[in-house]
Amino acid sequence: MQYEANTLENHWLPFTSNRDFKQEPRLLVKGEGVYYWNHKGEKLLDGSSGLFCVAAGHARKEIAEAVGRQLLEMDYGPHFQVAHPSSFELARKVAALTPDGLDYVFFCNSGSESVDTAIKIALAYHRARNDGQRTRFVSRERAYHGVNIGGVSLAGMVRNRETFGAVMPGVVHMRHTWSPDARFTRGQPEKGAELADDLQRFVDLYGGSTIAACFVEPIAGSTGVLVPPKGYLERLRKICDAHGILLVFDEVICGFGRTGKAFAAQSFGVTPDMITMAKALTNGAQPMGAVAVSDKIYGTIVDSAPDHAVELFHGYTYSAHPAACAAGIAALTIYEKEGLFQRAAEMSPYFLDAVYSLKGIPAVTDIRGYGMLAGIDLATDGRPGVRGYDATKRLFAAGLHVKFTGDAGIIAPPFVAEKSHIDQMIDILRKVFSQY
Repeated sequence: MQYEANTLENHWLPFTSNRDFKQEPRLLVKGEGVYYWNHKGEKLLDGSSGLFCVAAGHARKEIAEAVGRQLLEMDYGPHFQVAHPSSFELARKVAALTPDGLDYVFFCNSGSESVDTAIKIALAYHRARNDGQRTRFVSRERAYHGVNIGGVSLAGMVRNRETFGAVMPGVVHMRHTWSPDARFTRGQPEKGAELADDLQRFVDLYGGSTIAACFVEPIAGSTGVLVPPKGYLERLRKICDAHGILLVFDEVICGFGRTGKAFAAQSFGVTPDMITMAKALTNGAQPMGAVAVSDKIYGTIVDSAPDHAVELFHGYTYSAHPAACAAGIAALTIYEKEGLFQRAAEMSPYFLDAVYSLKGIPAVTDIRGYGMLAGIDLATDGRPGVRGYDATKRLFAAGLHVKFTGDAGIIAPPFVAEKSHIDQMIDILRKVFSQY
């Protein structure tokens, strides 16, 4: 199907060079399996699972049929003092995947909302414990925690912050974990655990009793896949425990099999107090996010309220929307029946071998990877982000969708990808990157 350019004008696209895009649009009109089709009818491999959402591949009939049935049965029902049964079933299925002790699930509509929800839960938890002076949060340079005000306040990516000066106060940032000495490291770098001591420095500077929570992505995804050094997450957990600080893992990208296990917390053997999630929760088929919280947090907040009173004054019109719950239940059922998390773990060595074979191309300055997730840095041309944007367009024209942040390409194929699909992706990446 052909589309006239002037029909694109009214939509203000997010995170997009709108003027350039509308002169040369890249429209996706169909998806199936590991493929997209553009508006010209050309077929593209999806090298980033959309935006790291579509773990089970595109156009899963099981999900579409479940959503359709739900919309015909009940299209919408609120979750303020009433509820729909599917929300409890989805919460049960999520809790079965999270680390032991994280058994309660709060639903929202996106990864950004899950982060802001976790911020508010942390504040509510400490207040319920008569520890309400804990209002400070610790995040990290190069962090991405969504685009709501709370998440932007936690963010460590400058372009996501600099326009929006009036962000949440009381947020401090640890150093990021990338080091030039660790270029082309596969998996976890051997050095860098001591960077977690930045949290201890903030404890010493501000007082541990003022810090509510420390937010980290186990693997910093959107900035270009920064895998944590060995011992780093363990050290954060130890410091948090010593000072009563909640540890929150943002697993919006890592969650649901991307690291070879349900959550990166399990891959790295570190259990946080909360996990934020979204994206693959519904295989990208419906907008949805969630926060899994520890039994301790849930019990403290709920038990501190008077009888018959609302315990947490937070929620959204579309929290646990019936159609989103239907999509989530269907997606998690697919992951289980098809063993997709295990498939991701088994495919990871082949995938990483293929990605690291790009080392040696002059324009490729670093590669990082873990599980079915990899980041590839391209040398800048002196203007940060320009080459990455150009690569996005060249790869699209060559038949491959890849998400870039600045000059870092993020490769995250659907778990249903075959070795032949990975080979094709790498061939296209090699050809395009060799043009620089």
